[in-house]
Amino acid sequence: MAMDEPPCLFLCPISMELMEDPVTVSTGVTYDRRSIEEWLFVYGRTTCPATMQPLSNFDLTPNHTLKRVISSWLDRGSPSSSSSSSPSTSTLSSPIHELATPLSGALGQERLLAALAELEETPFKVTKLKNMRACMSGDVAMQSEFVASGGVRVVGRVMAQALVESGAGSDFSAFAACEEAAAVLAVLPLSDEASVRIVLAPECIRPVMALLQRGSAEARLHAMDILTKISDSGGGDWTAGVDIDDVIKSLLELLSDEVSTRLSSRALDVLLDVVERARGARAKAVEVGAVHIFVELLADAEDRHVTERILLLLKRLCKCPEGRLAFAEHGLSVAAVARTMLRVSELSTQLAVKVLWLVSVVAPSEKVLEDMMLTGAVAKLLGLLHVESAPSTKQKTVRMVRIHGVVWRQYPCFPTDFRDYLRLLD
Repeated sequence: MAMDEPPCLFLCPISMELMEDPVTVSTGVTYDRRSIEEWLFVYGRTTCPATMQPLSNFDLTPNHTLKRVISSWLDRGSPSSSSSSSPSTSTLSSPIHELATPLSGALGQERLLAALAELEETPFKVTKLKNMRACMSGDVAMQSEFVASGGVRVVGRVMAQALVESGAGSDFSAFAACEEAAAVLAVLPLSDEASVRIVLAPECIRPVMALLQRGSAEARLHAMDILTKISDSGGGDWTAGVDIDDVIKSLLELLSDEVSTRLSSRALDVLLDVVERARGARAKAVEVGAVHIFVELLADAEDRHVTERILLLLKRLCKCPEGRLAFAEHGLSVAAVARTMLRVSELSTQLAVKVLWLVSVVAPSEKVLEDMMLTGAVAKLLGLLHVESAPSTKQKTVRMVRIHGVVWRQYPCFPTDFRDYLRLLD
């Protein structure tokens, strides 16, 4: 059977791996022998990695009790162990109970403060950051303590320095530290004014943008999580200090590549924020092909939330002349939008009607009107007149039919049942 995750007490504070040969240093903290020997004798450090206190000596005392407990835990989780058997009460309550109180205390606030103090100097940045993220994930109290202890500022500095050291991304270890620092920030709520101000500072937002553009899939997701949280906090406009062109291109590339559903979903969220906040973002998005990408995605979209967000983006882009022109030029645009009407959700129908309103009434073109007739969009508009819908949606539908009804009823495919109905509307 699968092994459970080992308790935190069994993991070396340096490598965050299960300790094979636990030894204790003069400060009372236990490490795996291989990791602490590397710290002391390869890197030449003279402090305790967890507390950063000077070591009075370099003696490494074997922790037989912890080793015995780890061995017992491994035996209980091995396939040869009976799944129905359970350790005796005395086994659970003796050595491990003796360890829990002092060691778990060391993993609390003092360990957190010590870890923050060490983070900027340690050569094990990735490991230390992973440790921090694991401790805070799902622990609201620990997250609050981390923020109150200045953790956002420290991790922001580490992320900025790692980006500088990585150069163009060729230094893998430094860039990995940058990615892991962003992962720590993404765990936090980032809702307080101080945290928002720190993240929006140029030295911190710059690496977030770098991860968005060239990070791993997970790092890009973390970068977008950070941006979304900053936006939701209402404490500042993250688009003010970044190159919007690069942001839009990176997000559209993510959508085009379809790396994962989760990445695409988050990219849509951030794009909605960008085109709403940033001046000139709509025209820039149209210029780099956003309308084309959205139409292609919409044609294949099955998820309701994805469909609604794409329609909302198309609506926003079609409010500018460049967006309406790009929409009219795409051969599948009207068909993709019409497909969502009376099919996906009430909201998608409302948004689809708004998009068609913008391209057929605000700036009509002969091609759009013809496509609306041939793709079934007109039939669905006529159908909307006979079902309950939002007042604004109904008004736009009636207006479109009144304005263009004379043109549409000239087509042989126009439903004969509605010819007399159009006369009544006129």
